Amino acid sequence: MNSRRQDALDYHGGGRKGKIAVVATKPCRTQADLSLAYTPGVAEPCREIARSPELSYEYTARGNLVAVVSNGTRVLGLGNIGALAGKPVMEGKAVLFKRFADVDVFDLEVNSEKPEDVIRFCQLLEPTVGGINLEDIKTPDCFVIEDTLRKTMSIPVMHDDQHGSAIISGAALLGALEIVGKKIDQVRGVFVGAGAAGMACAGHYLRLGVQRERMLMVDTKGVIYTGRTEGMNPYKARFARKTELRTLTEALRDADVLVGFSAKGAVTPDMLKVMARRPIVFALANPDPEITPEDARGARDDLVIATGRSDYPNQVNNVLGFPFVFRGALDVRARAINEEMKLAATHALAALTREDVPQSVCQAYDVERIQFGPEYIVPKPFDPRVLVWVALAVARAAMETGVARRPVDPEQYRERLERLGTWLMLPSSYSYPPAASAGEPHS
Repeated sequence: MNSRRQDALDYHGGGRKGKIAVVATKPCRTQADLSLAYTPGVAEPCREIARSPELSYEYTARGNLVAVVSNGTRVLGLGNIGALAGKPVMEGKAVLFKRFADVDVFDLEVNSEKPEDVIRFCQLLEPTVGGINLEDIKTPDCFVIEDTLRKTMSIPVMHDDQHGSAIISGAALLGALEIVGKKIDQVRGVFVGAGAAGMACAGHYLRLGVQRERMLMVDTKGVIYTGRTEGMNPYKARFARKTELRTLTEALRDADVLVGFSAKGAVTPDMLKVMARRPIVFALANPDPEITPEDARGARDDLVIATGRSDYPNQVNNVLGFPFVFRGALDVRARAINEEMKLAATHALAALTREDVPQSVCQAYDVERIQFGPEYIVPKPFDPRVLVWVALAVARAAMETGVARRPVDPEQYRERLERLGTWLMLPSSYSYPPAASAGEPHS
C-alpha cells in the first residue's frame, strides 16, 4: 500500500470516524436549558412556525443548511460505485461548504438509481433544508432530476457537477481570453466530453458570449452533428451542428479553445498542434487530465492551460463556486439559483482574478507573488476574498431577478461577509464559531 493511499485512509478513519459531526449551537447543561431545548419550551417556536412557515428560518437551522444528495451513480473519477461508497465524497463536500462559507450540510445518500426516487426524496426534504446540492448523479438522469426539482421546489437546487464546473471554467475562460487577446464572440470552441459538466459548460459559455455556430461537442463516438443517431439523447441533440467534421482532430483544426471533461489521454500533443495560435486548453478530467501540462507545453509553447488538479497552476476547482453560490442564495433566502446568479458568480471570479493578490494568499501557497497572467487565470481557493466577491454577486443577482425573499443591504452584507471570511481564515475555524462570528451574519 503506497503512502499516499494510506494517508488518505488514515485521514478518513483516524480518531472519530469520517469527516463531519453534528454540533449543538445552544447550551444544554442545566434543567432550564433542557426545558428550552426540548419540552416544554420547544413548543413555542413550533407554534410560531405553524402560524407562519417563513419563521422556520428564524427559529431553526434551516436557513444555513444544505442537503448534499447523491445516489453514487457517477462519482468523480470512480464511476457508478453506489450510494454507500460515494458517502466519503459527500462528507467531503460538507467539509468544504463549512470550511469556505460556514454552510452546514447533511450528506444524504439515496439508495436508488431511479430518477423518480431521487426526485421524490428531495421534494420531501424541503421543510428540512434551505437548499439542495445534487452531486455525482449519472447523465442524463441528473438533467431530469434537476429540471424537475427546480420546477417543483421553492428552495435553491443546483447540480454542482454541471453548474459549479460551468461557473469556474467560465471565469477561467474570460481570464484566458484576455491574456491571449481574443474576443469571446469570435473564438472557436471544442468540448471533449458530453456528460453533465461538458453540456452545462457549453450552455454557460453560450450565455457568456460564445457563438453557437462556432462551437462543437465531441463524445466517445466523435463529433455530435445534425442527424447523428448513435449514442444520442435529447440533451446532446441541443449541441448538434451541421458539419462534415467527424473526429476530434478534425474538430480541433484552427480551434481557439479546447474544454475537456472526458478521460485521461483523450487529447494528444499532435491534436494541439493543429489548433489556432495561442490556444486555450482546459484539460479538466479528474483525477488525471486529458493531457498533462508538460505534454501540452511540449507540443505548444504559446498556450494557456488549466486542469482540475491542485499540483498545477490554474486549478479549475468547484470549491471556488458552490460554497459561495449557496452562501449568497441562502442569505437572501432565494427561491432558486437561476442563470443570472451563475453568470454573476463567473464574472465576480473573473474580476477578482485581476485584482492584486494579498501577501497572505501568497504565503498560503508558498510563493512570493501571484498576479494575473498565463498561470493565474482564476483565484486561489484559499483566498478569503472569494467568499465576499462571489456571495455578494450572487445575492445581488438574486435580488435583481426577483428570486430573493429577504433582500439585504449590499454594503452591510459585504461587511458581514468580510467578518465571516476573516474568521474562517483563523486556525480554529473548523470548530463551531462563537456568537456574532458566523452565526450572526446569517441571521
